[in-house]
Amino acid sequence: MTTVATLDKDRFGAMSMERPAVVRTPEGRWRLYTCCATPGSRHWWIDVIEADNPAGFAEAEARTVFPGDDTVAVKDPIVQLRDGVWHAWICCHPLDEPDEEDRMTTAYATSADGLDWEQRGNALEPRPGRWDSRGARMTAVLANGWATYDGRGTKDENWFERTGLARATGEPGRFEAANEAPTTHVRYLDALALPGGGYRIWYEAPLADESHELRTELVP
Repeated sequence: MTTVATLDKDRFGAMSMERPAVVRTPEGRWRLYTCCATPGSRHWWIDVIEADNPAGFAEAEARTVFPGDDTVAVKDPIVQLRDGVWHAWICCHPLDEPDEEDRMTTAYATSADGLDWEQRGNALEPRPGRWDSRGARMTAVLANGWATYDGRGTKDENWFERTGLARATGEPGRFEAANEAPTTHVRYLDALALPGGGYRIWYEAPLADESHELRTELVP
């Protein structure tokens, strides 16, 4: 493994940074959508940087594409380009109640260029009384109409979400939970379809000391 660029939080004026999304443009350039935490706040926003190759991220200028606002923090994007249309699924944390900001819903947006976005409403919501009643954060969207998401039922499960499956409803960008229980005890599961078939998946696995490690598997 070789480091080609290092992105420090101070460059973005952020208190911390979390899970980004990387996408190739039709012109063959690279884009990285970064999650940035506002200092002294529970607010998050999403910037994008673009370069001819990943090494160019080190000097690329940042542009805010999902600012959030006083009522919602936005982070953990899934960004895809399909049939000339850009699609994004964004984790939203409401900020209306102090110390309740861990709640989460996934919103959906579209764009003609991946820079200026139009909000399209919620894509996946928590289900009252279920294992995912506290939050539903989509982590991967597959071309076959299936998706994965992180869910939790209580505030104490923050940082210990579990993975569930969701299926497309037929309404553009919107999904519904497809299971009565989580499928596995990992979080941030992502999947890349391989040219020869199958998938490469990545996820955060919990350890005995309550930390996490990043793992990958090849799924035929």
